[in-house]
Amino acid sequence: MVDKLEKQRHLSKDELIFLISSRNCNLSEYLFEKSRNAMKCYYENNIYIRGLIEFTNFCKNACFYCGIRRSNLSADRYRLTEEQISQACKTGYDLGFRTFVLQGREDPYFSDEKIISILKNIKNCYPDYAVTLSIGEKPRESYHAFFHTGADRYLLRYETANPRHYSMLHPADMSFTNRKRCLMDLKEIGYQVGSGFMIGSPFQTVEHIADDICFLYELQAQMAGIGPFIPHHDTQFAEISSGSAELTVFIIGLLRLMLPSSLIPSATALGTVDTMGRERGILAGANVVMPNLSPIEARNKYLLYDNKICTGDEAAECASACRGTLKVSDMRLL
Repeated sequence: MVDKLEKQRHLSKDELIFLISSRNCNLSEYLFEKSRNAMKCYYENNIYIRGLIEFTNFCKNACFYCGIRRSNLSADRYRLTEEQISQACKTGYDLGFRTFVLQGREDPYFSDEKIISILKNIKNCYPDYAVTLSIGEKPRESYHAFFHTGADRYLLRYETANPRHYSMLHPADMSFTNRKRCLMDLKEIGYQVGSGFMIGSPFQTVEHIADDICFLYELQAQMAGIGPFIPHHDTQFAEISSGSAELTVFIIGLLRLMLPSSLIPSATALGTVDTMGRERGILAGANVVMPNLSPIEARNKYLLYDNKICTGDEAAECASACRGTLKVSDMRLL
C-alpha cells in the first residue's frame, strides 16, 4: 500500500481509510517527502500569497459550528464599505500582492449589484489583480454575472461530503446536495474553483474523511483547502476538542499527491491549533499563505472559531510572518 504513494494517483476510499488509520511517524515522513517533491514538480520552490479581505460577518445561515451564524446574538457585526475594501486592496497592492480573496458570510445586504460594483472597482483600479470570491451559495445566474464582471476564482468549502454528517453540522434548510450543485455550477461557468473540508469536526469518522478526499478528487478542485475544526464558545460544540494538526498535515500530503497541480493553503486554523502548524503544512506540500488585509478593527470580529491568530497584526506584519514561515522550507513567496 505504501508503495502506491510513489505515484500521483487516485486512491480508493478503502486505501485512504487504511493509510489514515495506520499512519505513524515513518509513514508520515515518507509521505511528506513524496508530497514535497510533487509540489516542486509543478511549482518549483514557489509559495503563493493571497490577500484576504473579510468584508462582512453577517450571515443568514445557522451552521452549528460557526461563531458568526445568524443565531449568535453575541457576535459583534460589521460590514466594510466599498471604500474600506478599496483601501485594503491598495494596502495589498503596495505590499506586492496580486490576488485578493473577498470573503464574507452569506449576507443579504451584499446584493448581486453591490458585489458587481465592488468587482468593477477592483478590476478598474488593478486590472492585473486576480479576484477570488468566497460568499457562499448563490443561484447559477449570480455566479455567471460575477464571472463575467471579472471574478476569476470562487472558494466554497463543503466541510463534509457525507450527506448524513452534513445534516449533523447544519440546519435543515441547508444540504450537501445544494452545496454540490453550487460547486458544479461554478466549474461549468469557468471559475477556478476552490473547496475543502474540516478535520476533526463533531461526529467525523475516518470514513467521512475518505469521502471528503474522494469528492475533492472528483471535483478536481484547483484549490484544496482543509483545516482543523476549532470550537467557538457560543456554539453547541463549544466543548468539543479541536481537530488534530498532525492529521491535518497528513491529509495535506495525501491531497498533494492526488491533486498535484492544485493550490493548497497552509491555513490560519492550522497555525491556531499548532504554533508551527503553517510551517508544517508547507513542509507537507501546501503552497499558499493568506495574510489578512482587513482593517484591524474588523479582524477580531470575523471569528468563526476561538483564538484565531493574526487578528491584531498589520497586513505588513502578517506578510512578514508568512515570509518567516518560508525559511523552514527554502521556498520563495510570490
